[in-house]
Amino acid sequence: MNSSDLSTSSLDRAVKELRENAGSWSATPLTRRIALLERLLPRVASGAAELAAVGALAKGYAPDSPWTAEDWSGGPWALAQNAAAYLHVLRRIARGEGPVDPSAVREEDGRTKVGVFPATGWDRLLLNGFTAQVWMSPGTTAEQVRDRAAGEYRGRPGRPAVALVLGAGNVAAITALDVLHKLYVEGQVVIAKLNPVNAYLRPHFERIFTDFVARGWVRFVDGGAAEGGYLTRHEGIDAIHVTGSDRTHDAIVWGTDEAAERRRRADQPLVTKPFSSELGGVSPCIVAPGPWSDADFRFQAEHIVTSKMNNSGHNCIASQVLVVPRDWDSTERLLDEIRRVLRELPARADYYPGTDRRLAAVLAAHPQAETHGDGSRLLVPDITEHDDVLITEEVFGSALGVVRLPGATTAEFLRHAVDFSNNTLPGTLGATLIVHPRTEKTDGPTVQTAIAGLRYGTLGVNCWSGVGFLLGFTPWGAFPGHTRQDIGSGTGFVHNAFMLENIEKTVLRAPFTPAPRGLLTGDPSLSPRPPYFVTNRTALTTVERVTRFTAAPSVWKVPGILASALRG
Repeated sequence: MNSSDLSTSSLDRAVKELRENAGSWSATPLTRRIALLERLLPRVASGAAELAAVGALAKGYAPDSPWTAEDWSGGPWALAQNAAAYLHVLRRIARGEGPVDPSAVREEDGRTKVGVFPATGWDRLLLNGFTAQVWMSPGTTAEQVRDRAAGEYRGRPGRPAVALVLGAGNVAAITALDVLHKLYVEGQVVIAKLNPVNAYLRPHFERIFTDFVARGWVRFVDGGAAEGGYLTRHEGIDAIHVTGSDRTHDAIVWGTDEAAERRRRADQPLVTKPFSSELGGVSPCIVAPGPWSDADFRFQAEHIVTSKMNNSGHNCIASQVLVVPRDWDSTERLLDEIRRVLRELPARADYYPGTDRRLAAVLAAHPQAETHGDGSRLLVPDITEHDDVLITEEVFGSALGVVRLPGATTAEFLRHAVDFSNNTLPGTLGATLIVHPRTEKTDGPTVQTAIAGLRYGTLGVNCWSGVGFLLGFTPWGAFPGHTRQDIGSGTGFVHNAFMLENIEKTVLRAPFTPAPRGLLTGDPSLSPRPPYFVTNRTALTTVERVTRFTAAPSVWKVPGILASALRG
């Protein structure tokens, strides 16, 4: 679209209305902000089925398809969970308590770490065995963490400002969660431009955020790159947040003409406004050798396939490279189980624009790649060159590559795996590490060194790192250190309900085995097969019930959730 073809009047009007009302949002007291979230949650619940259904239909399957569980978890449940997380923290502040329980902030091994999950008794029941710690930047003390958290509500409010949120098109809740972050953590009013891929979400979001829309604090608009580009340069926009790719960021900051690269080298950006971003990358799933049982191979194969095939691989956090020990005598066993899971999954389409081109590039590089299921699930079982497309590019589709690294011991393998992940794979958004509890017990210092050494914004230990996107209490963003000239996976953290500052990364943990087998592995919990597994037989029912519970907790809803979850 040429600039002369772009109608800007509606965009200008939306920005003008937001600027006029930014001061009133800044002046809205805490009790009123809490009440607004309390009114938002029932609207999430009442429209949840419709929100999930439109996502399912857009992706090519029926609302009652098993795949629709993903549209519930990545749409209404994620939104309800994040809103509930903010409410938990804001209510603490309203009671005169600190946003973070002082006992959750600890200095250990020379670092300050904050236990952020479980945050409530319901968390301990419904996600039993799941935990998360936020590691603060080196040099940050426990006292600084406690004093600096939630500055918006503790004497350091932001000035009235208008933020532009450019949403991604792959997961329904992304844009809505970024809107909540800007409102509640940074104190800014928001104009949110939906990606054309999921512009159908606009009426649903306008209904959910109706109180904020009515008061001129939020505006949702449609459009493509031209509209987005116009808004990024608009004099009425004070700050920008983008979810997408590094190419999206660079097009905004440096332009797309022949002078773009010269501008980047000279650090002469076209846009100098405060800019945060979540931009994906090539995410690894690292498997440490260990004494696995037959059931362990099956369960972890389902786990690995989930981390790749959730949403047909159209996730910025999808595991694209499986890093396995070349010298482990069970590596082939694990790959065989992965093949079996890939074959057994029901068919679905790769709906995201450009997927056919990206998968064709993988097949061109690997003509002998294995195809499984409906033929679109690709497995490349032995990548040997570091310039491979699966190593260098985010494929954003249903292709999984396998890299085998040397190491006769766990320590040697993990050293190679950490080095490869940090220094060869592009991006720092998230990584997953799978390690048997007995291996962690016998090689504890080795595993801890690997956890400390992996430079990723979210590290999932026996848990797909993508789960960190959903929980609200777990900050979501790239490992710090990227610059606008080398943006990588982006800058800044969102989904940060405790409103922590100086974040380095989140370490998320889950049971290696589901209940009751954890008693045998030394990893006991009450958690059955997770409902986000693509193999979970009752996921749709479970996630629907969890969504309605999260929006309005009640002890009477728990038996139904557990009954469904245990059958998964």
